[in-house]
Parts: sequence; C-alpha cells; structure tokens
Amino acid sequence: MKRLLSIIGTAIFTMVLGVSSAFTQTENYLSIGDSLAAGQTPYQQIDTGYSDLIAMKLGMTRQLSFYTKELAFPGYTTADVLKRVKSTEASDLLANATLITVSAGANDLLRLVQANPTAGTLVFSQLQTDYALNIARKNMAEILEELKVRAPKAKVYVMGYYFAYPNTHATQKEGTNAQLVKLNTILQLQAEHAGAAYVNVYDAFGLNATNLLPNISDVHPNFEGYRQMANAFLHDYSGSKALAISSNELPKPNPTSFEQILKQLAKAEQKQEEKEKPSPTACAIQGFTGYVAFMEKVRAKELF
Repeated sequence: MKRLLSIIGTAIFTMVLGVSSAFTQTENYLSIGDSLAAGQTPYQQIDTGYSDLIAMKLGMTRQLSFYTKELAFPGYTTADVLKRVKSTEASDLLANATLITVSAGANDLLRLVQANPTAGTLVFSQLQTDYALNIARKNMAEILEELKVRAPKAKVYVMGYYFAYPNTHATQKEGTNAQLVKLNTILQLQAEHAGAAYVNVYDAFGLNATNLLPNISDVHPNFEGYRQMANAFLHDYSGSKALAISSNELPKPNPTSFEQILKQLAKAEQKQEEKEKPSPTACAIQGFTGYVAFMEKVRAKELF
C-alpha cells in the first residue's frame, strides 16, 4: 500500500510539474484582425473582446509580459489584415511577438450577405461568395506565410467564426451557415498547412445563440460570447480547462462609443499640434489606431 501511495504521489507531482512548466513562458501577445479582435460590442462600441480576456487571464497567471490589439481593426478583410501585417509599423511588434491570434475572413464573406433582421431573412449570391472564399483562402495563406517570416518566435492561432444570425428563420439559416462552415474549413486547413493552430468557436455558439448575440441588427457578441471565444482559445493553448475564465471573472462593461473615440482623437490631435510631437493616441483609445478610417468603414457598414 505504501508503495502504491508513493507511485500515485509521484505521478501527481509529475502532472503538476508538467502543468507548471507548460505555463512558465511569459508571452508577448498580439491580437490581429477584424472587429472581433478589436472587441466591438453589439451596439457599435469598443470594449473588452476575446483577446482582452485572453490577456487578462494570462496576466492573472503571470504568463503575460506584453499585449496589444493595435493591429486589430473593425471592418478588416483578409486583404486589409495582410496589408497590416506587411506594414512598417507592425514590424517591431511582430518581431518580438511570442503569441498571435488572427481573426480574418468574416468580412470577405458576410459583407455579401443581405440580412433583413425584421423579416428574419438572409440573401446572398453563391457565385459571389465562392469568389470571396477563394480570395480569403489565398490571403490567409499569405498572411500566415508572412507571420512565419515577420514573427518567427510566435505561436499563431487562427480564430474560427460563429454563426452570426441566430434570430433569422430556421429555413433561412442553412444556406448562409453552409458558407460559414466553408470559411471555417478554409481557415483550419490554411492554419494546419502553415503549422499554426485553429481555434473552433463555432460549436460554442451553434445556430441559435441569441443569448450571445443579443442585437438582432448586429453580428457582434456580448461579454459572454467573447468569454466563450476566449475559453476556446485558452483550452487549446493550455491543453486543458486550467485557464478557463468563469462568468464572475468578467470585467465590468466600460464601452467607448465611436463618438467618444472621435472626441478623444480630436483632443489628441490638438495636443499634438500644441506640443509639436506625436501623441499617444493608440494607448489612449483602447489599444489600436486609425479611427478616421474606422469611421469611414462604420458609415459604410463594414463592421465585423
């Protein structure tokens, strides 16, 4: 019996040691991509998104040394993300990154879907979506190849997407859902081909997640939806539920409206003119830059 207890004790110690050693690295974490990476709310505001929750949890467990979502931007397509990854301003961030999440592809596809939330209908052209999916495939392949070169120290995770129209009639969901499944398959295959990881968030939402997508006129999740996305990543990252975020760990809402963002930007630009030196706009406004272009996309309703 003593020998058996000794063996069990040794096994438990080894398991604990293994878990601890897996979490010893501190990460330089970059969130890259569209409005989900940026943390857009269902009510056209910016707040805590899945990447912020990931950073929060890694910080709580002392696994985070740096985090930014400066390379995330609402409305970005895969072409926009590719351009951003290749940009001069991204070079240093990527070179020092050890952990990267990428959300890209939804805007290539969903901007072609005509949703009528009141009627509960979805309309799209199969020819157009097939073309868009092929473009997303090519761009994602190039994005991941660029990240291999520009972020050689980083483990890259490609985030999948959820079904964004839970309030539509059941008969209307099948066609659009099939296109989303194709997109997720493309993202998974490209990730695997490039040696990156793919994070499945689709299963946590399903087709009827009205509790996670509360605004019938908007495709963005609430805090609980972002928690589900973050936990899907953290499970793949840690290999277990050890880092799972509970509901009571969610921060209090602190949204920034687009109007507030523009006011903050105007103040920052005024200070810049007065002091004749660069202003810390990126730090002051929720971690990413370029809000003039952002507002143009808002007006164009390219908001994913």
